[in-house]
Amino acid sequence: MSTSPPGTLLNRELGILEFNARVLAQAADPAVPLLERLKFVCIVSSNLDEFFEIRMAGLKEQMRDNPAGITPDGLSLQQAYEIVTERVQQFVALQYDMLQNVIFPLLEKEGVFFHLASTWNEAQREWARGFFLRELGPVLTPIALDPAHPFPRVLNKSLNFVIELSGKDAFGREADLAIVQAPRALPRMVRMPVELSGYPYGFVLLSSFMQGFVHELFPAIKVNGCYQFRVTRNSDLFVSEDDITDLREALQGELPTRHFGDTVRLEISSDTPPAIARRLLLESGLGEQDVYRVSGPVNLVRLMQIPDLIDRPALKYPPHVPAPVKAFTPGVPMFDAIRQQDVLLHHPYESFSSVLDLLQQAAVDPAVVAIKQTVYRTGNESPVMEALMTAARNGKEVTVVVELLARFDEETNINWAERLESAGAHVVYGVVGHKCHAKMLLMVRREPEGAKSKQFKLRRYAHLGTGNYHPRTARLYTDFGLLTANEQICEDVQHVFQLLTGTAGTIRLNHLWQSPFTMQSKLVEHIRAEARNARAGKRSHVMAKMNALLEPSIIDELYKASRAGVKIDLIIRGVCALRPGVPGLSENISVRSIVGRFLEHHRVYYFLADGAEVVYLSSADWMDRNLFRRVEVAFPVLDKALKARVIKESLRVHLRDNASAWIMQPDGTYLRKHTKSQQPHVSQNDLLAMFAGN
Repeated sequence: MSTSPPGTLLNRELGILEFNARVLAQAADPAVPLLERLKFVCIVSSNLDEFFEIRMAGLKEQMRDNPAGITPDGLSLQQAYEIVTERVQQFVALQYDMLQNVIFPLLEKEGVFFHLASTWNEAQREWARGFFLRELGPVLTPIALDPAHPFPRVLNKSLNFVIELSGKDAFGREADLAIVQAPRALPRMVRMPVELSGYPYGFVLLSSFMQGFVHELFPAIKVNGCYQFRVTRNSDLFVSEDDITDLREALQGELPTRHFGDTVRLEISSDTPPAIARRLLLESGLGEQDVYRVSGPVNLVRLMQIPDLIDRPALKYPPHVPAPVKAFTPGVPMFDAIRQQDVLLHHPYESFSSVLDLLQQAAVDPAVVAIKQTVYRTGNESPVMEALMTAARNGKEVTVVVELLARFDEETNINWAERLESAGAHVVYGVVGHKCHAKMLLMVRREPEGAKSKQFKLRRYAHLGTGNYHPRTARLYTDFGLLTANEQICEDVQHVFQLLTGTAGTIRLNHLWQSPFTMQSKLVEHIRAEARNARAGKRSHVMAKMNALLEPSIIDELYKASRAGVKIDLIIRGVCALRPGVPGLSENISVRSIVGRFLEHHRVYYFLADGAEVVYLSSADWMDRNLFRRVEVAFPVLDKALKARVIKESLRVHLRDNASAWIMQPDGTYLRKHTKSQQPHVSQNDLLAMFAGN
């Protein structure tokens, strides 16, 4: 519970929108390659989808269940909803204006053009009609709205068209409205032949095909208009912890309902007539403030595939090849190197393949007797999971803690759980009520006690990370991994696995901090120690990097430390509820956000500790859920050289950024840091150059 004065916490939903504004600013930046700018527009749309599916849906539920409720920043729920909704409306209008008036015109100059139905010449129309009749029309099912055909249930985030009709059908019924749902298997855009397009890259959107030829679906009926729409639904799954006997079975029963949760948003094309908009709102159970009229495709996420269809390297970021990890020598077993010293991995600047190679070596190494791993997100195709299945087939004791409730990856994880079990692995789902978000891999090996010894002992090796075991995101997200044979750390990892797979009382760990037991208290302990040092006239400093800062008790401690004189530098990519730079409260706290080519994802905690410099890496943001409702770990970097690397590569480099950093203001807004008098430093570019030089 927060003890700070009222008004010291910022609104979470508005903070999320501020973050997306920073992402959209990348799309407006001429220094960013053009096709990457288009991607940033699409990323914003993907982020907003989840924002409505989870955050806005949750706010609506709170308004329904507790109308008198108050948000952490002191607003009533109704006030918060109205303010956030108004801000989203403004933001979406800005997003589409940028797309239509900046990105699309620049793409056209580069030979990339979207052919609207209204722009087709005769030859283009004939080609488009042929494609519609061959590839689209046979798959589409128009549903006329009448007493025998009620308004259909619309899938979450699916593309739909409402068709305005007039006339009588073959049965003498008056035609009025019809709905056409676009199956997800249909292409959302088709490339027009170059000789017809006149552009090297000409595309036709599915909505344009519908605009041009929807009348083919209604023979002898007049089509007066065709308008696209899309509904977003509450996608948070609810599984009652009291009634669960089999989590996987309960989740499999709940997943299908995600597509038909309560509606929270209606998106329609801007030319939709008011009467039709009112009908769609009525059918959706929404109010006028919940409709978003857009000038363009209602689902911009589908445009994300455009850059992959265009062979124009100059319009994209230069290819990045992760650097090999110096600690490993080809042909030499990786376990030998890890046994000699800890190995730090910094993705995507260094290759994630080191983790895959180690796991694949362990899967076939006769000396490896057991492998234990947590899995949160790993993807539909995963060499990590394949290696675990290979290890199980080779007779090794393989235990995998699969988090079935990883949001939007539930079905993928269920499928992997079934495949792992079929291969002979032990699969468990952690602790009901506490998502397992920790990233841990433990390998147990039977090794000689000495070079010439005939006696053997079991030695443990661990990988601990800040990010998922997901090869694709490891190329896009910045994360640290630590490979170690440190006996105390490996013992801690084993104890955490014991808690996850079995049952045990509280275990005192040597080095690891673990949520929901010790991480919050350890953070408070170290922040308070810095405050004591400051009051004693000693040097003090807290630096931390993470995705989000929301937990009130940690924010309270940071405020108190600031008032004691502690210098606090925070690098928060996303939402931050703390107000920096407020006199008498947080004047010693700075908050900055880095948004760039890679998604900043690692969590780093630094405490000066009277010169000892305590550095922990973690999977946990400073949020209520991470500290109290999840299984998370934070692990120390004990090797001095590796500790110096972490400080340099994840903290100092971003604090030096004077070109791409966004500086948070006391009111929660952000200003981009620009400097003309100094040499510009873009932190991610500096790191790319550093690792390329190595």
